[in-house]
Amino acid sequence: MKKACLGSAYLAPVSYYAKLYHYPYIEVETWCSYTKQTYRNRCQIVAAQGIMPLTVPVEKAASGKALTRDIRISDHGNWRHLHWNAIVSAYNSTPFFEYYADDFQPFFEKSYGFLVDFNRELCQTVCRLLGISPEIRETTVFRRDLPANERDFREIIHPKKRLSGIDTEFKIVPYYQVFQERFGFIADMSILDLLFNMGPESILILKESVVE
Repeated sequence: MKKACLGSAYLAPVSYYAKLYHYPYIEVETWCSYTKQTYRNRCQIVAAQGIMPLTVPVEKAASGKALTRDIRISDHGNWRHLHWNAIVSAYNSTPFFEYYADDFQPFFEKSYGFLVDFNRELCQTVCRLLGISPEIRETTVFRRDLPANERDFREIIHPKKRLSGIDTEFKIVPYYQVFQERFGFIADMSILDLLFNMGPESILILKESVVE
């Protein structure tokens, strides 16, 4: 059985969900040391001004270091309200925003304790909307090296490596974006961008994005 290991991610990019489409068995790494500036607590959407990062604030660990599984979400700055307003502003004129909005709005009204729980439930919702059903499990121990039958994407799918070509199993497939006349096509944004713009055809984009 083909397997892949991914990091926990907040409304992850298209390349992340291409793995969930392609691999029937997924392990999500939660026992690694938590580091900043990754998709664990941030996503990127396309707003009227261009790429907009959305970052979930987290509480600082008492020791300065913590495992991803132990990271707690902070309520600082009314971020849920700000994130949802940003998403609405960016996508309310897309073809499928009204179709999916009710699936996502509750995530920005409910308080979650741990980041991995928030990410997990969002991922489950996205998979349901896409019509994919990989078997997803979270790791129970950190493994530096993975077995030969499991592909390691934990550090490959990363905001700073978005267009570097390091992911040889992902091909950028352009699709309609509501602001494309202003910016041109912007690749590998949050899965929200694909869903709100393409709706049920999103699965076709994921299929084309996979390099066998």
